[in-house]
Formats: sequence, C-alpha cells, structure tokens
Amino acid sequence: MSKGYSIETKCIQSGWHPKNGEVRVLPIYQSTTYKYETSDEMGKLFDLEQEGYFYTRLQNPTNDMVAQKICELEGGVAAMLTSSGQAANYYAVFNICEAGDHVVLSSTVYGGTFNLLTVTMKKMGIQCTIVDPDSDEETLNKAFQDNTKCVVAESIANPALVVLDFEKFVKIAHAHEVPLIVDNTFATPINCRPFEYGVDIVTHSTTKYMDGHAMCVGGAIVDSGNFDWKKYGEKFHGLTTPDESYHGVIYTEKFGKKAYITKATVQLMRDLGSIPSPMNSFLLNIGLETLHLRVPRHCENALKVAEWLEQNEKVAWVNYPGLKGNKYYELAQKYMPNGTCGVISFGLKGGRQVSVSFMDHLKLAAIVTHVADARTCVLHPASHTHRQMNDEQLMEAGVQPDLIRFSVGIENADDIIADIEQALMYI
Repeated sequence: MSKGYSIETKCIQSGWHPKNGEVRVLPIYQSTTYKYETSDEMGKLFDLEQEGYFYTRLQNPTNDMVAQKICELEGGVAAMLTSSGQAANYYAVFNICEAGDHVVLSSTVYGGTFNLLTVTMKKMGIQCTIVDPDSDEETLNKAFQDNTKCVVAESIANPALVVLDFEKFVKIAHAHEVPLIVDNTFATPINCRPFEYGVDIVTHSTTKYMDGHAMCVGGAIVDSGNFDWKKYGEKFHGLTTPDESYHGVIYTEKFGKKAYITKATVQLMRDLGSIPSPMNSFLLNIGLETLHLRVPRHCENALKVAEWLEQNEKVAWVNYPGLKGNKYYELAQKYMPNGTCGVISFGLKGGRQVSVSFMDHLKLAAIVTHVADARTCVLHPASHTHRQMNDEQLMEAGVQPDLIRFSVGIENADDIIADIEQALMYI
C-alpha cells in the first residue's frame, strides 16, 4: 500500500487488497493446512526456497494480512502475530537471546513482562539487569555487559505511566551495539511510532486498544528493518550464521531486512506454536479499523477524568502524562503530542485499603483483569497483576501500593466522572 496514505486510511485499507471479483472483507482462512499439486512444491516451502503456506502453526493468510496492517501502521518492514502479548514479548527477546546472554530491562514494564524476563527466562539461562528508565546515561551505561543482547522497555509503562525517553535509550542501546525493543501497547501507533525515534523492534499486546473490545487475546511483533545484525556478526549468530534446521540457511543473507521476523516465524513459531487463530485475527482487524477513532476519544475522556480527580479532596495523587503538572508531560509532548493513552492512575487519602473499598463501589467501571478497551475498567495492581511483588518491589516498578489503574473508556466522560463521584461517597 502507498506509504503516502495517512494512518487513518491505513487503519481501514492496509492488509487485505482484494482483486477483481474477490470478497471485499478480509476472509477468514479457517484451515490448518494447504494443498499443493506436487511434492516438490511442498518441499521448497520447507526449505524456505519458496514463499507460501503449508501449515497454520507457522503462517496463515488471515493472520499475515492483519500483521501487514500493523506493520504499515508502525512503519516497519515486517511483522508477525502471536497468540498473546506475552508471547510477542517472549519471541521478540528469545529470537536473539539464548542461555548465557543478558538483557537490560526497564524496571517499570508490565508485571507479566517483568516476570517473564526475570523469572521464567532466568531459568533458561538469560540474565537481566533492571534499570530505572529515568536514570541518567552514565547510570544506564553501567547496566550493560559484554553478553548484553538487547534492551527492553515500554513507550508508556503499564501501570506506572512512565513515558520513555526514546532518544536517550536508543543512543545508549546502539552505543552498546544492541537493539532497543519497545512495547508500544498503551500509546498505539496512532499516538506514537517509536521507529521514528530510532527504536528497532516494537511489540504489542493487541488484546488492548488494537482489539478495543475485550474479545480476543493477541500480540504482535514489528521489525523496523534498521538494525544491522550483520555488522556485529557472531554477536547475533542466530541470524548471521547457518541454521542447520533449515539446511544451513543464513537469515541475514537470504532475507535481508526481513531476517529477524522470518527467523521468529520459521523457527520460534515452528517450535513453540503461539499462533493466533484466524478468527481472532479477523476480529482484531475489525478493531484496527476504528483504532484511529477510538484512541483520541480515550485520551480526551482520560484527561477530563484526570483533571476532575486532581480537584477532589479525597484524592491523594493523580498520575497522567497528559496533565500539565505531570513529571512526564514534557516527554509526552515531545514523543506523543496528540495524546498518550486512556489509562490513568491515582491513589486515595487513607491508603491501600481505602483504594480497594472505593473500587468495590463503582457501578459503571468494572473490576476486570484487563485494560484499554471501549468500556471503562479498573484494577488494583498491588492486589492483582503485581500481586507477586512486595512493597519494595512495587515501588521499584513504579507501582505504589495504593495505586488504582483506571482505564477510561469511550463512554460519555460525565457519566464516568459521576460513577467515580458516587463511589467516593462511601469512603
């Protein structure tokens, strides 16, 4: 699709391009397998000598067309879908890391990502050094080791709402000859395109704003195509040396800028199988078609709610990067001038237990283990998503024990505020 189109048009038109007489709406290729006329044709697919489909565990046309849409929205060269955001973050790191390697990880990433890298991947022999994303360059530089293979962070941290200084992190990661991987779930490509600031790889939990309706769990990985894997040779040997499981193919030589996503698809998806169902991808595509309409409304509503909370005497603090007094307001204006996200966090006077009691009295906003869909929802991370952390670890992750994560939906903002107001009457 022409790069000249606006992002709004790409939300609608990218991915599926029907030819004369074909169906207008993205088709669901609900099949596990694909027929070929000769054995030789099938063999070429298994040798990566020919493009095509042979088993949906690796690739499926519906999935690929939705991945292409997300790729175009982010401005990358190649993308793949996964069955969840967790799978996307795992594949993104594991595609270039193995036992004995090291990762620099932002302390404020989503609790599930934090656990993935510091607990599960530690069992695989991959070590992490945790850094405060607000640290100065000198401090961040000390986190790197000879075996560091990547840096992992979030554009807007979930739920700490820390806005990443892309240029600082890109400069440091590239100085140490490693890629920067950024989870762009909260900002979405509507509000932020990290590749424009030098980020190398972007991940998404498509479960959130991209789906937008809490219907389907999913994830995505997009590669900018700009990191020069060949330049560092043996350091990224999984991409630059022969893969014996494919008769010695060297991904960087055979697939060029698409080497990273090709390897993740034909190797990791082949062996680990976290593929989304075609039906889920079809539903995701429907969500993407209205992403450019929903995200501005989320942000508009969130700012109204955050400003109202700031004026309420029962509220101890409010954190939203769109507020002028916020610590990250200037960074948000620099990297996300059209808005950040629809998620705000706040605490109530009286501490943790008061916050929990308040949530129990909400009527419109639902307590759910979810965030970033059309309906307003609420969560207490210390009791839910970050429950495994003690108070010290919570603070290191930017999650105060009394923090309420409030995901503002696209309902009428006055109705959302009225719901908060009535719940506050009980505390």
